[in-house]
Amino acid sequence: MCGVTALRMTTPARRLRSRRTGSRAWAAVVLIGAACALTGCVTAPPTETTPTAAAPAVAPLRGTPIDPADAEHPSLAVKIDNLAAARPQIGLERSDLVFEELVEGGLTRYAALWHSDVPDDVGPVRSIRPMDPDLLSPFGGIVAYSGGQPQFIEAMQNTPVLNVIFDQDDSGVFRRVDDRESPHDVVLSAAELIDRHADLAPPERQFDYADSAAAAGAATAGEAAGTIVTRFSDSSERSWTWDPAGVAYLRSQDGAPDLDADGGRLAATNVVVLSVSVDRSTDVPRTILDGTGQAWVSTNGSTLPATWTKDAPAAPIRLTDADGAAIELAPGNTWVELVPTDGGGAVEILP
Repeated sequence: MCGVTALRMTTPARRLRSRRTGSRAWAAVVLIGAACALTGCVTAPPTETTPTAAAPAVAPLRGTPIDPADAEHPSLAVKIDNLAAARPQIGLERSDLVFEELVEGGLTRYAALWHSDVPDDVGPVRSIRPMDPDLLSPFGGIVAYSGGQPQFIEAMQNTPVLNVIFDQDDSGVFRRVDDRESPHDVVLSAAELIDRHADLAPPERQFDYADSAAAAGAATAGEAAGTIVTRFSDSSERSWTWDPAGVAYLRSQDGAPDLDADGGRLAATNVVVLSVSVDRSTDVPRTILDGTGQAWVSTNGSTLPATWTKDAPAAPIRLTDADGAAIELAPGNTWVELVPTDGGGAVEILP
């Protein structure tokens, strides 16, 4: 891994039952007490029991400790714009997971998920793409987007995910803002949307997590790597540079620091790169997400070669090492780069 590696690639009924059960138990105690008074029997002292500590709850999409009550709500996936005019994005720095995917013209767009830390607003919101049903089905919950081609919308609506679409919504959770140019001006009231659908189930865990960054798979079995460069096309380059002081990877786009709306650098605890095939038979590229392929997992300043597998549209992405064992990520947020094997797609791991 040293050097440069370029790779193309309780109810009332229950209370009633409790009262009846308690009455029968009390009657039994009275009868036993009367019998002991007549026979002189000896009662054994009560046995002490040691309570078993419950395992701490962790956020399913982040692996960090969480109050179980705070996790009882659905996740929210949102299609987020990544054109230069859409930056800085709103709320992206608080996401649990971000998937970066190739779209038309060699550009990229995000499918970002929030669950453990939901902002009031996120955006700019853009349209759905053909790979999103396969990508987002494993999480359930809600997906929000601005629209899209009818066949892509239909495919997304045929998943277990609740679709909330700007072009069809009259609930007021979307709005256009004045400080951004159209079409990069659609903002979603994320926290409000989740509150309205709090009865939906929380997401299933997508990845495995270690107890700490030092115990993560890449940290224990990988090799030191300071920078991960991903190219989605000849015109779209992304890089992640390890920052030991911040214990995170710092993101750049096309050679410039990638900033959030407050001027801070976008960062990730884990960077996962998947080498993927892309169907280019139509004008809208479709990332192929069923099957398996090469991957790289970067955590705590080290990178570990891996294999990614996705067995079915509703199945999560699994990451395994050379021995077929699951790779554990560090607790924290994760960015997943879906890098094409062709069309200028490339991965470089630099020392």
